[in-house]
Amino acid sequence: MRHVTHLPYATKEEEHVVVPLSDGVRLSARIWRPTSSDHDPVPAVLEYIPYRKRDLTAVRDSVHHPYLAGHGYACVRVDLRGTGESEGVLKDEYLEREQRDAEEVLAWLAEQPWCDGSLGMMGLSWGAFAALQVAARQPPGLKAIVIASFTDDRHADDMHYMGGAMLSDNLAEAGTMFAYATCPPDPAVVGDSWREMWRERLEHTEPWVLPWLRHQRRDDYWRHASVGERPEDVRCPVLASSGWADGYSNAVTRLLARLDVPRKGLIGPWSHKYPHLGEPGPAIGYLQEVVRWWDHWLKGADNGVMDGPMLHTWMQDSVPPSTSYEERPGRWVAEPSWPSPNVHPVTHPLVRHRIAPPGEPAADGDGEVLTVQSPLSVGQFGGKWASYNAPPDLPYDQREEDGGSLVFETEPLTEPLEILGSPTVDLDLSVDQPVAMVAARLSDVRPDGAATRVTYGLLNLTRHESTEHPEPLEPGRRYRATVHLNGVAQTFPPGHRVRLSLSTSYWPLAWPPPKPARLGVREHSSTLTLPVRPVDAPDGAPAAPFGEPEGTEPLATTQLTPPEERWEVRRDLIDYHAALDIVKDRGTVRFEELGLDVGRRAHERYAAVADDFTSVSGESTWTMTFRRADWDVRVVTHTRLTCDERDFHVDATLDGYEGDRRVFSRTWNETVRRDLL
Repeated sequence: MRHVTHLPYATKEEEHVVVPLSDGVRLSARIWRPTSSDHDPVPAVLEYIPYRKRDLTAVRDSVHHPYLAGHGYACVRVDLRGTGESEGVLKDEYLEREQRDAEEVLAWLAEQPWCDGSLGMMGLSWGAFAALQVAARQPPGLKAIVIASFTDDRHADDMHYMGGAMLSDNLAEAGTMFAYATCPPDPAVVGDSWREMWRERLEHTEPWVLPWLRHQRRDDYWRHASVGERPEDVRCPVLASSGWADGYSNAVTRLLARLDVPRKGLIGPWSHKYPHLGEPGPAIGYLQEVVRWWDHWLKGADNGVMDGPMLHTWMQDSVPPSTSYEERPGRWVAEPSWPSPNVHPVTHPLVRHRIAPPGEPAADGDGEVLTVQSPLSVGQFGGKWASYNAPPDLPYDQREEDGGSLVFETEPLTEPLEILGSPTVDLDLSVDQPVAMVAARLSDVRPDGAATRVTYGLLNLTRHESTEHPEPLEPGRRYRATVHLNGVAQTFPPGHRVRLSLSTSYWPLAWPPPKPARLGVREHSSTLTLPVRPVDAPDGAPAAPFGEPEGTEPLATTQLTPPEERWEVRRDLIDYHAALDIVKDRGTVRFEELGLDVGRRAHERYAAVADDFTSVSGESTWTMTFRRADWDVRVVTHTRLTCDERDFHVDATLDGYEGDRRVFSRTWNETVRRDLL
């Protein structure tokens, strides 16, 4: 990244600004703005997230907020109620209270003497959710949003459930927020009230996995703040981006298709990152694009920002399987609209382990029924639902996974095949259990046999007709079900094969059903549909449509203790115990200007014994440490999720420490009934 030191506007920073709310709670804001805004007001751009602006996001914030301020904007980074130095308690994600708070913050911004009343919102992940959700509420003055790595459907396309199957990230991300929501404010900012504020958070926070487990089907809990329920409510322009390695790879194209406002889409090869920090690369000059967007929609500049294609996306070349890539080879392609006139569905029959050519006539009769009952080991190389590229968390070679799967494959390709969009698998099926799931994986198989997973999808078959009103399956009955795979842009070269793999478990990426199930798939009447973009279709984009990544100089920090990253699969062939251990330890980092040392360590473990589907367990342990000469605190959270055939069991602990003295401790032991899951 190029660090820019000379910008059009000189800027000033206010590290802690209090934003009062109507119920008496005060939020903490950090503001970067042009010095000239004291007498010449400018538009304001809000990023609204719970991740501690003073320390945990401070380095990232220092790269892009001063950059945008240097181009003539007041950039306002606000910690949500109950996080950082903001008062109150954060009890769950995307609550009505959170969105009302955001509306009040925007109204407060519009009243400031340095703001001209034009407002924008931007963010990655939670910040993008917030911007989209608030945009749907149409607050006065909000003229445009910029969002990255998000969804408009909190149930079907988020970290909790996928196709009605529960993701392990439902536990992992709950563990993350259980820790973040219970960290103390900094006494250097809030003074002696820090202990009282911290105690309030500790006493009124429960493990976040509990409300997420209590809503296993699509209901009003998930409909709230799912903008896809009423996309017409969004009436301001939207610049939306994501990455093919991210869990949120579907919402950009869905918004492009469903919104009726000025909109642009951008999808790169990235994991869960801003595009100017994108990994795998290439990262792009995203902040330059954001400045152009704000200049047009907040300042009225006639800069042609809406000219050209609606969607730019990275068409990924074939790569060997790996859990991490520094760069993904490929090229930019552009689409004038979405759905694209360049993309056409091509349907292939599934026939005796083959992906048959389109239109191949069916054999006489009803077709053979092919069966599979997968072991719990299928999924150990599936990677994370949402890749963060640290530790390496992408799926590995699929050959071992395919040994426990029902596999269909093309002949070696004679010419390149390119797909752009979401493949679907339409199954004529039967099962032998009332609760069953299917995982569908699409892979690029190289001439040497190595298999790189390109995309995948999950379906809890009890929800094949409705995630709102699931029904138990009747063993032996014939059903039709469609599995929607995540969107992707991918090239399959000549000599390679396209492989579809179906399994009845995908642990630990997804929680397995109560019992192993045997899936029967009827050939000929089951199909794979690929969104084919003909190789001779125009790319519609120059080879390098974006500039080099740039931002301002990052905040000075010193790494005091080294980070640690681990992703280990272990199997014991004596007692058949298997486990995946994931360690994400940032080490201890000193924030030089603050004299503050901050440590973050997360350990996740997913275990099972043999093929006992009720033996699976997930654990998330977080340790958060904040230390300076006169202050030493630590939060330790632990959440363990287990099950039997009828129930889920949650055992959790929360401990707060000052120095070596434990000053708070609480334990939870809760049971939640399985709901056809």
